[in-house]
Amino acid sequence: MRPFIDFLCDPSKVEACAEKLAHALDRGSWVQLRSPGSKSNLIPSSLLPIGPGVVVESGGSSGGRKYCLQPADHLDQSALATAKWLLKNEIEPTNSLVLNPLPLHHVSGLMPWWRSRYWKANHIWLKPSFMRDPFALEQLFQKVLKSFEGTILISLVPTQLQRLLSNPEGVQLLRRCSIIWVGGSNLSDQLAKEAKKQALRLSPCYGSTETAAMVTALSPKDFLSGVHGCGKPLSGVELKLSFEGALQVKTPRLAIARWTNDKLESLVDEEGWWTSGDSAYFFGDDFKKYLAITGRIDCAINSGGETVFPEQLEGRLMSLAAQNGLRLEYVLFLPRQDMEWGQRFVALVRFQDQSSSREFASRLASLKALIHNWPPAERPISWHQCQELSPNQVGKWERRKWSKWLDRDRDFTAE
Repeated sequence: MRPFIDFLCDPSKVEACAEKLAHALDRGSWVQLRSPGSKSNLIPSSLLPIGPGVVVESGGSSGGRKYCLQPADHLDQSALATAKWLLKNEIEPTNSLVLNPLPLHHVSGLMPWWRSRYWKANHIWLKPSFMRDPFALEQLFQKVLKSFEGTILISLVPTQLQRLLSNPEGVQLLRRCSIIWVGGSNLSDQLAKEAKKQALRLSPCYGSTETAAMVTALSPKDFLSGVHGCGKPLSGVELKLSFEGALQVKTPRLAIARWTNDKLESLVDEEGWWTSGDSAYFFGDDFKKYLAITGRIDCAINSGGETVFPEQLEGRLMSLAAQNGLRLEYVLFLPRQDMEWGQRFVALVRFQDQSSSREFASRLASLKALIHNWPPAERPISWHQCQELSPNQVGKWERRKWSKWLDRDRDFTAE
């Protein structure tokens, strides 16, 4: 019977958890990485190939949890491809310090740790609360970053980048980084503008659990020169679009299978292509094609014959709010059935400080005024203040969760 370990990742003891994970992998085990509060979903060990490897949870923004099987060799290939990309950008991976504020049970937190081990580089875990603590940020800078002679690398989701940009200590940390990979969801125009203003070396990237993290990355040079999107493919990666416009990926490091509905299923078609849930397009000339993500296909709605992506609208509204001094922290567009249009959006909003009913009504009127000239299919038909509203640990919106919240008995401010 092949060894298979159900491994609970405790964020308060992440260093110890990472050490135990390393020992289990060294023994040739398959390890299921599980977040606190999640249920065990062990795969029968008889179905597993020879280890070592990890089983990592993956799920689209509309729900539907799946578990990807990634052999350790695939994670090594991912780390090697990232190292090659760094060398092209004149950075020596072995002489780097990797800062990691993302959870071990998610591929976005697993891979920075894995890269540091593969490169034999330095690595520091940062607890989630750390990103909101100016004193802790200052201490890290003064005691570690200021005197470190190599390059500093960090992986962030847009929410974390926004938090760091909101205080001087966070900006100080970001300026010390040679590469700031930003993934998990699209980078808003407003965040990109602020990062360029601070001359930060951002590298927007694209990847997934299925691809063992990054498969494209935009160089900081391109970012600072005004190129948008999430860059060009890393080594060993091919990209194309399906007939429906979904991004397809072919790479030797795709997950070997996915556990869903109590069975293993293949990810790829007969030619080895995996079809993502993301709508995308390419731009640039034939020899320098860049990738841009439009939005999640499973989140798009058809409203009055138009296909509309909520992520794009949320980003536009956040940028407009920032430009006009409205302290909007989060906004989420959720679909509702409509007899005439097919579907329309309802908006959940959270301001940076809690509003009274009168203050919210005033702020809401200002938000509506900003989008009065948007096409009807793009304008929400109702709005609601939701002070609990926030993305998950890795910056993704759990739209099914917030749709359930919306389905409860709520009083809406109708447009």
